Amino acid sequence: MLASQMQLLLPSPFCNQTYFFSSSCSRPSLRTTVTTFPSYRLRVSNSVNSSSSSSRSSVKEEPIEDEKQKQDQPRRAYPFHEIEPHWQRYWEENHTFITPDEIDFSKPKFYILDMFPYPSGAGLHVGHPLGYTATDILARYKRMQGFNVLHPMGWDAFGLPAEQYAIETGTHPKVTTMKNIGRFRSQLKSLGFSYDWEREISTTEPEYYKWTQWIFLQLFKKGLAYQAEVPVNWCPALGTVLANEEVVNGVSERGGHPVIRKPMRQWMLKITAYADRLLKDLDDLDWPENVKEMQRNWIGRSEGAEIYFCVLDNDGHEQDIKLTVYTTRPDTIFGATYLVVAPEHVLLSSLITADQRKSVEEYKELASRKSDFERTELQKEKTGVFSGSYARNPANGEAIPIWVADYVLGSYGTGAIMAVPAHDSRDHEFALKYDIQVRQVVIPEDESQSNSVKSYSGEGLLVNSSNLVSGLNINGLRIMEAASKVIDWAESTGHGKSKVNFKLRDWLFARQRYWGEPFPVIFLNGTGEIVPLPESDLPISLPELDDFTPTGTGEPPLAKAVSWVKTTDPISGKPATRETNTMPQWAGSCWYYLRFMDPKNSVALVDKRKEMYWGPVDVYVGGAEHSVLHLLYARFWHKVLYDIGVVSTKEPFQCLINQGIILGEVEYRTCRDSEGKLVSADSADVLGEQHQERVPEEKVMKSGDFFVLKDDPSIRLIARAHKMSKSRGNVINPDDVVSEYGADSLRLYEMFMGPFRDSKTWSTSCIEGVHRFLGRVWRLIVGAPLPNGSFKDGTVATNDEPSLEQLRCLHKCIEKVTEEIEGTRFNTGISAMMEFINAAYKANPEYLKDSKVVLPVQINGKTRGTIQVEEECSEEDAFKIASLDVKLSKYLIGKTIKKRIYVPGKILNVILDRQNVEVGRR
Repeated sequence: MLASQMQLLLPSPFCNQTYFFSSSCSRPSLRTTVTTFPSYRLRVSNSVNSSSSSSRSSVKEEPIEDEKQKQDQPRRAYPFHEIEPHWQRYWEENHTFITPDEIDFSKPKFYILDMFPYPSGAGLHVGHPLGYTATDILARYKRMQGFNVLHPMGWDAFGLPAEQYAIETGTHPKVTTMKNIGRFRSQLKSLGFSYDWEREISTTEPEYYKWTQWIFLQLFKKGLAYQAEVPVNWCPALGTVLANEEVVNGVSERGGHPVIRKPMRQWMLKITAYADRLLKDLDDLDWPENVKEMQRNWIGRSEGAEIYFCVLDNDGHEQDIKLTVYTTRPDTIFGATYLVVAPEHVLLSSLITADQRKSVEEYKELASRKSDFERTELQKEKTGVFSGSYARNPANGEAIPIWVADYVLGSYGTGAIMAVPAHDSRDHEFALKYDIQVRQVVIPEDESQSNSVKSYSGEGLLVNSSNLVSGLNINGLRIMEAASKVIDWAESTGHGKSKVNFKLRDWLFARQRYWGEPFPVIFLNGTGEIVPLPESDLPISLPELDDFTPTGTGEPPLAKAVSWVKTTDPISGKPATRETNTMPQWAGSCWYYLRFMDPKNSVALVDKRKEMYWGPVDVYVGGAEHSVLHLLYARFWHKVLYDIGVVSTKEPFQCLINQGIILGEVEYRTCRDSEGKLVSADSADVLGEQHQERVPEEKVMKSGDFFVLKDDPSIRLIARAHKMSKSRGNVINPDDVVSEYGADSLRLYEMFMGPFRDSKTWSTSCIEGVHRFLGRVWRLIVGAPLPNGSFKDGTVATNDEPSLEQLRCLHKCIEKVTEEIEGTRFNTGISAMMEFINAAYKANPEYLKDSKVVLPVQINGKTRGTIQVEEECSEEDAFKIASLDVKLSKYLIGKTIKKRIYVPGKILNVILDRQNVEVGRR
């Protein structure tokens, strides 16, 4: 019973005592099959859940091990080392979890998907099974409900790590990638996940990236893919452009190499064309609100105005050059006392005066070494340099200086701003540093909020904001009204226009790498005209290369494949050159969820009928680190595919759930002062790790809310769990856990660690507790192990129907768990998962009723006591219970019963022979 309840809540794939549910049954039937290992024959009942009829076949008898083998084996709480491999073989041989390609469209569907992993050489870590176990639970539940379940797995296998390893070792990236995939696949299978391995895909296979290239061609035809000269993060050492998130503190995340900003001609995808739709459609998604808010902020829609400032010559006359600035606060135009342009602004060279050229060029060089994040970080000190030029403020006619500063990005807005230091904190800090005028033009209606020392960005009334020459007067107006009036004035006078802007930039879609998808385009020699290749030529496969090192010239490694690069236009026959950049790793992961629906299709990306059935993904589970970029890019591609009729839904993932990070075990550290003496952590001035020493757990004890040294309790320790990493030596390999405790122990432990979305700390002692629990479950059914560590011979198997008491016990357990779930506060994603579990497994009210009633018992019409009986209790059973009751039996022993009057659930009246009663009295 205990095992059944455990399996009900958190299915353990190798546990064989299970309550199986089917869509046609109103209540579960008990089918207990316990196969004991390793010293006896195996027997499998027909209760194994399967999506194929072949899974109901029997397993052949296996040889019995001899006594010597038994003695050599380590003692285990239960024989998981035999159970788990057995069922893995069984599932593999019988195709238990395969989703048939021929779909029964009459059945409901459930598509549950894990964010597929990058198969690194390190293999899985214990953080991976957290999400995979949760999705496996849901997949198994839905199968039991009678759903068609799509639960696939694949590999996001292109990318920089494999290429860097190839450069370092001379091993072809494909060899490394296939080896890593094999390891990941083996590890996942050892954990018992119910994936449909027949649908396995890898983004590196030509059969797959043929359709990635096909999607690119559709983007190109719609004008959504184009080439442009843009500033990029260039890493000379890695020989490639890096995305912003791949640059940390001015160096590459991988390898720590210096990164510079420089203009390069790159492929871009016009994701900005879908900005409004990407923003609006978030409202209909069942995603965690914080993830939706992150995407809203990344898209960054704002309403404002573009204002034109005429650049002045040395004599103060207006030139034909105009600087266009974007502002969300046009109401503050009278407070604009200087302009700022980004170091990469296209007009900068024409703004620099001769005496300022050297300073500006040096500043541009320094700015090129910073990432966009570093440049816009609010806490950093603002820096800049004067261009030497001035522009005219159209609102008041003043000549104001034009500065160059890296806190303005060329990729946002117009790459230039009007600086209003009285009402913007960054502008205020900059103006104070460089002694630029600060003019207040908004005052709070509540004078207590007025502060001349700091910038003020709140609500208020406009002051110092009128000019007879320009004809603009907004004094006394509130912010919104004033902003609207300024826009109307700008549009009517030709000084500007209203503008909706987005922080979202077009997607830089090229990498100077070998290991990626080739672009399906060529360039005609001489003219440079871009020609898309015919779809019939796809896939454009990667050429074989022995040398993957950077060229040193900025050209990608593919440029070395000269015979591949030189080609001809298949339409005109003119000589042409192939594109030698490759697509970024994001490309293949943008649409993989669609290919899982129809992975073997050679004539279409996905069959329309299958897509209409399976789409969208019902539950998508993965790490929060993908909350913005991967999910935003996938949504963009999906909307393009929707527009051209490939998919039938506007969004790819209806429900999103983020799992938390599993941290390493808690580390205990002591602190030392500058003289090397131990000091308590609460009094240490320096807590850097160079002043700390790790303390073994056996030397630590708990003291109140803190941990201290056993030998010196006055020394409080630092107790902290860190993210698992090789450098810290705290990585837990799931292979080791499975070898020592079994996959069931690992899966069950990770589900019991804490709230799914929270970060959690690994504890080996806790997994030992879960393992002992499973051992107790096993012994409850099979019995205690024999002296040599094995279990008794024979197989315990029953196919009896459960008793009423068993069913009541089970359903009361379900009800209790449901109450606990409903009484707990979960985040959005977890709520969705829990609601599903509740729906799948609801307690049957039939077995929750308190069926026992208190039945009054009368002797000759006088109540002498009560008994507890079932509501449906028969007269005979009620009388038997009454006869055994201590209080009532004394009235019945030795008496002759004349008759019994019984009203079920109401009363039992026993009429005794009158003579016997009188004799009794005498």
